[in-house]
Amino acid sequence: MDQDPGRRVDSWHLSGTELRSVLSGLPADEYDRFVAGFDQVTSGRLFLSGQGRSGLAAQMAAMRFMHLGLASHFVGEATAPSVRSGDTLVIVSGSGRTPVSVGFARIAKSQGARVLLVTHQRESPLRDLADSSIVLPAATSQQFGGTLFEQSALILLDSVVLELMRTLPDPDVTMSYNHTNLQ
Repeated sequence: MDQDPGRRVDSWHLSGTELRSVLSGLPADEYDRFVAGFDQVTSGRLFLSGQGRSGLAAQMAAMRFMHLGLASHFVGEATAPSVRSGDTLVIVSGSGRTPVSVGFARIAKSQGARVLLVTHQRESPLRDLADSSIVLPAATSQQFGGTLFEQSALILLDSVVLELMRTLPDPDVTMSYNHTNLQ
């Protein structure tokens, strides 16, 4: 990014500009196919997984899907059940090759579950295993490491929640009811 050395660039503007660039760079048809992968979630259970900060984004998304009234679990939590046929596993992995995530995808597929992937790599072992994937163009950033990918993944999954909210008769009532009251 060429910048005038005498001009201050505010970090929040830079982060917002990068995030906007990633999300506006998503092809609508790829996004629609990815969202369609959530169609069967109403009859099965939804599992989310990711390692490191990608896992934190996946945990936040798992909570939001639970607010929708879906049976939503984060892989590795003590109360997460086994994955089975009819379930959906959503993996957030920037590299698309995190060994633990590849193992989870293989287990899910062997049990008859669908695998959805959020990544920034067009070619990867996880992309080969996934039933549907979306590639976030977040590889280049002035932010540290995978920050832009993780931010983009969370916003993407929140947008899927918005899509699913449209299918509920009164989403605010449902989501408020499911929101924690132990705080």
